[in-house]
Amino acid sequence: MNIIAWLILGLLAGYIAKLIYPGHQGGGPFATFFLGTVGAFIGGSLYYFLTVGSLQLVATSLSIPGLFVAVIGSIIAIFLWGLIARNTNN
Repeated sequence: MNIIAWLILGLLAGYIAKLIYPGHQGGGPFATFFLGTVGAFIGGSLYYFLTVGSLQLVATSLSIPGLFVAVIGSIIAIFLWGLIARNTNN
């Protein structure tokens, strides 16, 4: 996938995940892009594992199903980031 598609997928997935996830996540456009990109890898790898049965680091494509998987992965990434940030603040 080319870099423009990565930017679009990362921004869209991160933005939609931040809208869906309850509470305030903070962060600007870079954090949204980062969470969306990480979410695309988490969602793509999880989808690949559930369908093929082997664990491999893959990302989703810029399509409606790919965006859906990337949003789910981004929600997981926001949840994990919240756990890490909460533990470091204590």
